[in-house]
Amino acid sequence: METTISISGMTCGHCVDAVTEELSALDGVEEVNVELNKGGISRAAISSRMPLKPAEISEAVAEAGYVVVSNGA
Repeated sequence: METTISISGMTCGHCVDAVTEELSALDGVEEVNVELNKGGISRAAISSRMPLKPAEISEAVAEAGYVVVSNGA
């Protein structure tokens, strides 16, 4: 399964690392690719073995210190 989300507030490589780490820790996640848009809306593509709940994705991103502004499939 592939899930793409939009994230606000990311500005650097550390942001990417933090979000990648939190999303990778979710059960079933196999790969996370974050496309940084400094100061704008960044995108993350999440590959998982099963569907992920939008709430758990938002929670993981919030744990890293950022906000999901769009949850798409």
